[in-house]
Amino acid sequence: MRCWSQLVGTVVYAFEQLRVEGYIESIVGSGSYVARNLPDEFFRTGITTAGLTGVTRVMRSALSKQVRKILASRLLPTPPRQKGNAFRAYEPAVDAFPTALGGRLSGRRMRQASVRALAEGDVRGYKPLRTAVAAYLGAFRGVRCVEDQIFVVSGTQHALDLISRTTIDPGDTVWMENPGYGGASCVLEAAQARVRPLPVDCCGLVLPSKGLQRARPKLVYLTPAHQFPTGVIMSLERRLEWLAYAGRSGCMIFEDDYDGEYRFRGKPLPTLQGLDKAGSVIYACSFSKLLFPTLRLGILIVPQNLVDGVVALRTIADRYAPYLEQAVLCDFFTEGHFGHHIRCMRELYAERLSVLLESSRQYLSGLLDVQTTEAGLQTLGWLCDGIFDVAASQAAARRGVEVIPVSYFASTPLVKQGLVLGFASAKPGALRSGVERLASALAELA
Repeated sequence: MRCWSQLVGTVVYAFEQLRVEGYIESIVGSGSYVARNLPDEFFRTGITTAGLTGVTRVMRSALSKQVRKILASRLLPTPPRQKGNAFRAYEPAVDAFPTALGGRLSGRRMRQASVRALAEGDVRGYKPLRTAVAAYLGAFRGVRCVEDQIFVVSGTQHALDLISRTTIDPGDTVWMENPGYGGASCVLEAAQARVRPLPVDCCGLVLPSKGLQRARPKLVYLTPAHQFPTGVIMSLERRLEWLAYAGRSGCMIFEDDYDGEYRFRGKPLPTLQGLDKAGSVIYACSFSKLLFPTLRLGILIVPQNLVDGVVALRTIADRYAPYLEQAVLCDFFTEGHFGHHIRCMRELYAERLSVLLESSRQYLSGLLDVQTTEAGLQTLGWLCDGIFDVAASQAAARRGVEVIPVSYFASTPLVKQGLVLGFASAKPGALRSGVERLASALAELA
């Protein structure tokens, strides 16, 4: 009897499933029949290749001008290649991250998570993490802030997007480094700002002439600790000049401290934010460069007069960052793991930079003048006359070497052609091999 009831239950369940999925129709008092319009008919494609062209055209027309511009740019992610390739820029030594430690911290946090921690989040970010970050940045980077000025974001791009939408109205002028980070200019242009490129010299972004200064930009984007992509470290005199100008004009400075923590000689230089006395500097840094790229956590520190605006904008955007990642990162700070990891990586990156410079002197002399650098994850090489950086990067790619043309980051033509070379993510053997293959590619062009 039990078997019979189980069989009846199975049949009833099967018929109900067929009805839900649209294969049969049930009529009360009559029975169940095969549906007149089977669902398979809706999933069967009859679109030809010619038809797809029209569909694509309609889809493209739905895109904004800004998105179409981004699609045509060089900023979209490239297909992933083999890890550890020379000379991939932006990427830290992911293989050196203590994953076992991270796993233990994550497991412990999840086991101890309260119902409130899993159900609610703070727009600014996990408060203990903000407290730990404020203490660390104050001690090691000279940043001056309280925890309520700190927002936990998903990276520098996210931070700049929040600030551009908080402070910039359509048509406002923004000054930016040239060459400079293309991702930043795209964010600013998406906010309908008028981005004006300014030249970079050996001391950092050049303060424009007094005539142009009267234009009074709404925002100035700077990478003073390690200018991208030239690697120039802004001098103290130039920093004070920019702070004085911001105080006089009322403009804001966005300080992108993307890898200033990795300084190979002496202590990291004080931040612009730490020198600022007028509340003109917005500070951002990313843990993607300091720990590993897919962490997608960063810090945004804003002056007090912008806090409410960023809170309001964040509330209607993504609300807050994920709890677990913030909590684990907090433990990484408070238990001393972050400081230890940074010290280890400084030594590792200094060694890898030394290998790159030594190999370059041996194989690239007369082809590429690789610059020494005091900080960061990448450096710059200036090409000899007659070799163009785009052609050089293409020739290098054919030999399995990743370099980025400096011209990709320039809004106006540059006097010199160059290549951005990352050294952090590749081991010494890969760096030496990469230099030899790059030398072969450049010799072919020379």
